[in-house]
Amino acid sequence: MPTVEVYNVQGEQVGELELSPEIFDAQVNEKLLFDVAQMLLAARRRGTASTKTRGEVRGGGRKPWRQKGTGRARHGSIRSPIWTGGGITFGPRPRKYRYSMPRKMRRTALRSALTSKLAAKGILVLDELKLTAPKTKEIVQILNNLGLDRSVLLVTGEADTNIYKSTRNIPRVNTAVADTLNILDILNHDTLLLTKDAVARIEEVFSDEKSA
Repeated sequence: MPTVEVYNVQGEQVGELELSPEIFDAQVNEKLLFDVAQMLLAARRRGTASTKTRGEVRGGGRKPWRQKGTGRARHGSIRSPIWTGGGITFGPRPRKYRYSMPRKMRRTALRSALTSKLAAKGILVLDELKLTAPKTKEIVQILNNLGLDRSVLLVTGEADTNIYKSTRNIPRVNTAVADTLNILDILNHDTLLLTKDAVARIEEVFSDEKSA
């Protein structure tokens, strides 16, 4: 059964935590990781690119010259796609790029990402993290105590406004709630800093029983 060290906010190790092998010691499926990452990235595309067809471009109402006798190629409109300033053939139109994959595949990919992160020693666990008010200084001090100087994703069991406001101005530090975690969040940060209640929530939400 995989284990991870548990630290307090002073950076001192206060124990170890056994992790669910189902979540943190799963078989890593790299192909599925890629597929789910592509799905999440596609959902982020705005899909607002737009071009005009020849029917939407202004002008070109009359035939530029007569059909025969000029020695030039025949044309019906100066807004034909082969003219400069004409319409665009098969250009982008507003659309949604979002598509879906089965829930079980998404959960399996997330377990693969968490397993990979743990194997790379990229997961730290805090015994507790509570702030009475937004204090960026306190979060910076905690990260320094833990020796975290690269990108960090701080994951809590429940949404916490004080923690969110305390981290939003710190470069390369982001927050997430355990049950909304996705593989892009995990793969895009060097370290996953989890609170103990976040670990419990992850194991509750992303187990096989919840995926069925």
